[in-house]
Amino acid sequence: MNKEVYIVKKIGFDNEKYLKEQTAAILEKVNQFNDKLYLEFGGKLLYDYHASRVLPGFDPNVKMRLLQKLKDKIDVILCIYAGDIERKKVRADFGITYDADTLKTIDDFNEWGIKIIAVVITRYENQPPAKAFKKKLEHFGIKVYTHKFTKDYPADIDMIVSDEGYGLNEPVKTTKPIVVVTGPGPGSGKLATCLCNLYHEYKNGVKAGYAKFETFPIWNLPLKHKVNIAYEAATVDLNDSVLIDHHHLEAYNKETVNYNRDIEAFPLLKRIIEKIAGEELIYKSPTDMGVNRAGFGIVDDDVIQEASHQEIIRRYFRCACEYAMGFVDKDILNRSEQIMEKVNAKVEDRKVVKPARQAAIDAKKEGKGNKGIFCGAAIELKDGTIIIGKNSPLMHASSSLIINTTKHLAGLPENMHLLPKNIIDSITYLKKEVLNGKMVSLDLEETLIALSICAISNPAAQIALENLKNLQNCEVHLTHIPTPGDEAGFRKLCVNLTCEPEFSTKRLFINGN
Repeated sequence: MNKEVYIVKKIGFDNEKYLKEQTAAILEKVNQFNDKLYLEFGGKLLYDYHASRVLPGFDPNVKMRLLQKLKDKIDVILCIYAGDIERKKVRADFGITYDADTLKTIDDFNEWGIKIIAVVITRYENQPPAKAFKKKLEHFGIKVYTHKFTKDYPADIDMIVSDEGYGLNEPVKTTKPIVVVTGPGPGSGKLATCLCNLYHEYKNGVKAGYAKFETFPIWNLPLKHKVNIAYEAATVDLNDSVLIDHHHLEAYNKETVNYNRDIEAFPLLKRIIEKIAGEELIYKSPTDMGVNRAGFGIVDDDVIQEASHQEIIRRYFRCACEYAMGFVDKDILNRSEQIMEKVNAKVEDRKVVKPARQAAIDAKKEGKGNKGIFCGAAIELKDGTIIIGKNSPLMHASSSLIINTTKHLAGLPENMHLLPKNIIDSITYLKKEVLNGKMVSLDLEETLIALSICAISNPAAQIALENLKNLQNCEVHLTHIPTPGDEAGFRKLCVNLTCEPEFSTKRLFINGN
């Protein structure tokens, strides 16, 4: 009864060509610096879903595959800013704090057969949460270094590059020719850690070098290419802009692009490294300093442009919801809107938006006198089919959507009930009568658990359950901000979720239901 769907996915990026090009570029950099290179990794090293969305064909873990090929030549250092630990900064794609992401990254590296030799807690001032995190890491046998803010940075180069500046921080002990320095997000202190170790290397007579591994922006694509504009959309909260690298233009009379922070920081970085090395820097521009061969992996520009267009819309929806929840200011939302206008994007360009909105309208019509909030949801499957879901007293719109979708994929009748009434009644009794919950309809996480229980005795539910894996990377839109249970369920299903900046309940406090 299971219906197989065969999809030819449009690919715009050659992953293997990129892997080959990027590996060769890194080894070339190592050879430039007497077999000792500090390689700062910008962006996400693992699970780079932004890259896989805007470059269809890009493996989100291709950087780890690269490191695995070089694992006999690399040491890995992981940096985390003490302030991010203190304020419990969250990585949006996983919904976990940066300190939790640090632990996850160490586990992930171990699974890839690569050991992280140390964690550096940067700008450390004995903050209690950072101290507790340090103890936790050390309990697991992980070497931890604490680096303070560099004195007089960035005003006094002589102080920065001295025993009272970089010299005050203990260098991370490394033995391999390539030292990969990564972190859970921007501002983690990766560059400062590289420069601190570089200072100590030169003091010990080792003429080491520095380079930056980047994916975005792509330096050899035009300034207004949508993949570079999608990078601006992804970093709208950092106010990043993609600009012509004027340092490169002046040195080589060749137009390349980079982002504003690297372009602005280059003169200072150049002076610091020249002070450390005691000689002129071989790099003439931040583009020179980067190791980025992503542009050479593009094989279909039309596919990349459309994928980037869609990502810009996704990022706008995320920004609008973050503004509604108080996470970002109005100026950031305005900038996100300006980026949309720059590429002439409309939210309706996202195919699941109109069907989700119509589903909410239909739910309201069916609800008649009900004074509740009516929610709609829509998913675009990999063959282009659109399925919708609506909320009801029994289920959230997200739950209805996934049940309807799995029935479609399994070739089951639309009117078939996969979750028996007694199962739903039992869960709602637990939520309302035992746990004193205010909202008793099933969220997505609860629905997935209920479906797995029903699959034990119901073959139809088992077929539906097996089809959940086919939802990975599908596009989903909700007319309201998801509850924690809905958001967690969609995250586990690995869909590309967007939602309107509207709340799904008039209640001010929502705790998982």
